[in-house]
Amino acid sequence: MGNVVPMATARKNSPGPAQEPEGAARVGGADLRVAPGTTDDGRPGELGPAALRALAHPLRIRILDLLPSHGPLTASKLGEIVGESSGSTSYHLRQLAKHGLVREVEGKGTARERWWERTPGGFSISSSGKDSPASRQTAEAVNAEFLRLRHERVMAFLRAAQQTDEEKLETLLGATTFVTANKWATPEQMVALVQAWDRFSAEHLEPLSSQAGEPGTLPVEVHFDVFPTVDPEGNPL
Repeated sequence: MGNVVPMATARKNSPGPAQEPEGAARVGGADLRVAPGTTDDGRPGELGPAALRALAHPLRIRILDLLPSHGPLTASKLGEIVGESSGSTSYHLRQLAKHGLVREVEGKGTARERWWERTPGGFSISSSGKDSPASRQTAEAVNAEFLRLRHERVMAFLRAAQQTDEEKLETLLGATTFVTANKWATPEQMVALVQAWDRFSAEHLEPLSSQAGEPGTLPVEVHFDVFPTVDPEGNPL
């Protein structure tokens, strides 16, 4: 049995420190899947060294992290959200676009005010023993920042729940859950779990991609993690 944390309970206790509910990514020696392009077998394509270096900036990661939930945004609006000038966000958007991580929205905006969105599809950020120490360090830093932002969004939801209308909140709580399952498994069994997730994602998550902005829908985040648990002493795996 996994450990299911009812959102009603999380809501009552949310002001204190909370353990991050883990979710939709693979990290470390495997990869952190974020979102462009896929390989021939439908799996997320791995970012090359140049694209990874271009992404290794906290503001660029924040921009890439914001676009899926907020939808297309201008550099000015992004600047308001992240507390930067439109000139700064415009520069970083162009750098991300050079590597196919974001793109301009066709048929929307003007030469003076461009709208940007994250490129559809998926990518992975991989870190392995075959990479140089510098490449591994860059990948790990990018992974850590994406995971930190993910934790921020979970906590933002818990805070917002405190101020939401009771009737609406009851509906949302009934559709929200945090699940952690601690098991013992071989590496081969871990791979099988990830493959099962891929099938689930293709069947149940991908069809939702076309619903963005439709009446009655709201931005939703789904997490999935499989990783070895480090012992309390922090010894190497």
